[in-house]
Amino acid sequence: MTAVRQDAWSAEDDLILAEVTLRHIREGSTQLAAFEEVGEKIGRTPAACGFRWNSCVRKKYEEAISLAKSQRQKRSYYKKQPASSGLQVAGLGLEAEAGYYKVDGASEESLSIDAVIRFLRQWKGNLQENGRQLKMLEKELREKEDEIANLRRINEQLSKEVNEVQTDYRVVNDDYKALIQIMDRARRLAFLTEEEEELKTRFKMDANGNLERIE
Repeated sequence: MTAVRQDAWSAEDDLILAEVTLRHIREGSTQLAAFEEVGEKIGRTPAACGFRWNSCVRKKYEEAISLAKSQRQKRSYYKKQPASSGLQVAGLGLEAEAGYYKVDGASEESLSIDAVIRFLRQWKGNLQENGRQLKMLEKELREKEDEIANLRRINEQLSKEVNEVQTDYRVVNDDYKALIQIMDRARRLAFLTEEEEELKTRFKMDANGNLERIE
């Protein structure tokens, strides 16, 4: 029974899935049979292999799939032809099959080498592109971190200035209140002095030189 795995698909798993599926397409087999074979090799269910193929891997091999289908049609055509109609190249042991020349005794899996090479080149290109994007993101991250640090310094400076202004305001406000109290007290004292002056007894000298109280 095939084990059910929950780990992520690796590049090697995808490569095995592509190789086996393309071979089954080329040989006229079904994709279900391909998924079952792949499942046995990598320890996954055929359903998981089918889902991975249709959702991710298939789009990377559109050209290889078209080529495999074309080879399948040509293989079917040549199989229907009489044996004497096979094209032989004298002395070289080469025969025309599936639209290409094949050396006798070569493995069927060798037919997917081109697909493997394309996949590896694409994978290398994607890796290099991801590396460039990673460096760009790291650079942007450093710039953002520097910007945040600068903004924090500015915020600290502004907070310090605000605190100083608030302290100065409290000092000035206290001085202003004290000044108002002093002025109010001075006005009251001046008012009382005037009243006292008015209440003081006044005298004047008459024609005979005597002091006379003024009411």
